[in-house]
Amino acid sequence: MSLGTDTPTDPQLSSADLAERVRQLDDADLARVDAWWRANNYLTVGQIYLQANPLLREPLRADHIKPRLLGHWGTSPGLSFLYAHLSRLIRITGQEAIYLAGPGHGGPALVAAGWLEGTYSEIYPRVGQDETGLHRLFRQFSAPGGIPSHVSVTTPGSIHEGGELGYVLVHAFGAVMDNPDLLALAVVGDGEAETGPLEGAWKGISFLNPARDGAVLPVLHLNGAKISGPTVLARKDPAEVRDLFSGHGYDVIEVEGSDLPGMHYGFAEALATAWASIRRIQESARNGSWDGSRPRWPMIVLRTPKGWTGPEVVDGTQVAGTYRAHQVPLSGVKDNPDHLAQLERWMRSYRPDELFDADGVPNADVQAANPRGDLRMSASPHANGGRLTRDLDLPDFRQYAIDVTSPAGSRAESTRKLGELMRDIYSRNPDRFRLFSPDETNSNRLGAVFEVSDRAWGEGVLPSDVSLSRDGRVMEVLSEHNCHGWLEGYTLTGRHGLFATYEAFAMVSASQTIQHSKWLEEANHLSWRAEVPSLNVLLTSTAWRNDHNGFSHQGPGLIQTVLTQRGDVSRIYLPPDANCLLSVADHCFRSRSYVNLIVIDKQPQLQYLTIDEAIEHCTRGASIWQWAGNDDGTSDPDIVLACAGDVVTMETVAAAQILTERLPHFRTRVVNVVDLMTLPRHKDHPHGMEATLFRELFTDHVDVVFTFHGFPGAIHQVVHGRPDADRFHVRGFIEEGTTTTPFDMTVKNKASRYHLVIDALNNARRTPPGASELRAWCEAQLDKHTEYVVEHLEDMPEVRDWVLPARA
Repeated sequence: MSLGTDTPTDPQLSSADLAERVRQLDDADLARVDAWWRANNYLTVGQIYLQANPLLREPLRADHIKPRLLGHWGTSPGLSFLYAHLSRLIRITGQEAIYLAGPGHGGPALVAAGWLEGTYSEIYPRVGQDETGLHRLFRQFSAPGGIPSHVSVTTPGSIHEGGELGYVLVHAFGAVMDNPDLLALAVVGDGEAETGPLEGAWKGISFLNPARDGAVLPVLHLNGAKISGPTVLARKDPAEVRDLFSGHGYDVIEVEGSDLPGMHYGFAEALATAWASIRRIQESARNGSWDGSRPRWPMIVLRTPKGWTGPEVVDGTQVAGTYRAHQVPLSGVKDNPDHLAQLERWMRSYRPDELFDADGVPNADVQAANPRGDLRMSASPHANGGRLTRDLDLPDFRQYAIDVTSPAGSRAESTRKLGELMRDIYSRNPDRFRLFSPDETNSNRLGAVFEVSDRAWGEGVLPSDVSLSRDGRVMEVLSEHNCHGWLEGYTLTGRHGLFATYEAFAMVSASQTIQHSKWLEEANHLSWRAEVPSLNVLLTSTAWRNDHNGFSHQGPGLIQTVLTQRGDVSRIYLPPDANCLLSVADHCFRSRSYVNLIVIDKQPQLQYLTIDEAIEHCTRGASIWQWAGNDDGTSDPDIVLACAGDVVTMETVAAAQILTERLPHFRTRVVNVVDLMTLPRHKDHPHGMEATLFRELFTDHVDVVFTFHGFPGAIHQVVHGRPDADRFHVRGFIEEGTTTTPFDMTVKNKASRYHLVIDALNNARRTPPGASELRAWCEAQLDKHTEYVVEHLEDMPEVRDWVLPARA
């Protein structure tokens, strides 16, 4: 039997035997791999240039060329080359693998790969494996009504678009965690290697456990140039590059050149060596002979010319191997006959007549190069993670509830209860749940998880270390990019988790949140993309209670970022207490294909609702807290005090108490919002409440003083279109902060209880007797506060120790 046809793999063969088969590329398999690669290169060029004549059945004419040429050729032949050889390894070994293209602008290469494997036509029957389908494949690329030029969500086999550079390794490492049979090949472009997130991502091997996790095989593809100049690593002495990655802990394997078939032989040898090393590491860890030290995982440095196999020289200027090959190396083909002729020679150099039959179907050699069924990388269920998703085995969150006997009468650290819930989720789901946090698990009061799992760690462990071991599954690394990206890869391959970070530093990875939202938004329009577990983000150590760290740590900007994403994906929750947090968390852990943003502080805070009240409140998304005001519901109140967020809820309830005690005939209504997305109209967001409910809460005409955790503009944005939206007067974070006391943060941002009382009086439907005196008292309290905090370095006792007196 010829090498490369052993699918399924002979179970009697050892990993060493299989690696040897991969290493020895015979003539028959060389022909298959090279034919597949040439076919893929041909399809890549065709997608960039052609709108007609897909198989060059006639001489190429200007009207066969697209009116606008878009795409990236330079990296594509290298991506195709890697894909061809990894497919061969899969055919021989039966290895489950996914392919992540860091240079995602090489999209046409990965689209072509899916088409050659047949997956594309299975998913998109209109783009069949024939000449008509090929015509549609070419026309749709980077065109109106078609597909993007990146390895987007529309590309089968993709969990990583690669449009925003820097995240290929973090997605790959996340994909293989708790996924022991998966190999993730991650192609790192040499331009991408210059980004900060990618530079930090190499540390992923310090967190893998080869007994439990799969493997990442990074391929650093150095083709010398980015869009308009050289890349740093490509210009470095190869010995320096080798030392750099050896220092990171990798066993570096190098392949360089452009000659054929020599490069095929060389890369087959390199891939066999890498795979054999991975299998030795995993088998050692799984048969009990591993000593627990961090393995030296392999990586490959592949050096090929940019634009390999494309035009060498255009108009007397060197193109191949330079930045000029990055996008469209022949840009004047529609108007320049010489360019048109050169394009035709280039495409015919792949010998398409040998690769496709008279009907446009790939020939036997090309098809024989593909793995079968789900082993095709474009068909891998790991790249369509909803197919593999299993629901979490969740405990009843009610059992973690805080006993609330009187609203706002006691304090507790709410996130500590979430930690207890996640502790038991870890125990009940040892292969499909993880917490990701940048060195902040204990700080954010989630440390109960360490009762059942250590931190994951592959480096040395000292006797003084706490909750740190190779068997740990709590993910901590001081990088928001790593934590966010690991969780993305984890959820996109079908597992569940939570990313917890300090609120201000969530902006470090905000662009990742945006990109993931966009992925989910587009996936919602693809019936073949199964829903995946939601991306759950917990923001704590928030702006209002980062009084000790100061202004640099005070920023609620991620709320605004998530708010701008489409309503079919974005969800924002601001639970005011522990029981609401438990209810929200349970909902988020059960949900699919959302970005759930949960914002609550870690410090001791007032507790308002019993667990049953919290469930009802969170189910509604917003409620009138009748116990907090003196509005009996028989007629419209004089003012509505609304709030969303824990600290501002306390200030609102305190303001309502002041109004109720000092002006008992002034009717005050308190509305708390836990689901921010209930405020837009239902036609603007799926969670938006109907007009009737909105009217029940806020009336149609009474002014609303709304105190919000984030920037005030967010509330104005979400209530746009509601009756008389100008009656909403919003207090929130206005970029005022410093190292100060907790209450002084609310004072500086004009969101304190005293400011809210003054706002209520200034905007009420009527001016009650005693209003002037109460305003003066509030202003005096603010003056007293200013003097007190400077002298005593803490808040006034009547603020610091305030609780709502129990009502008879």
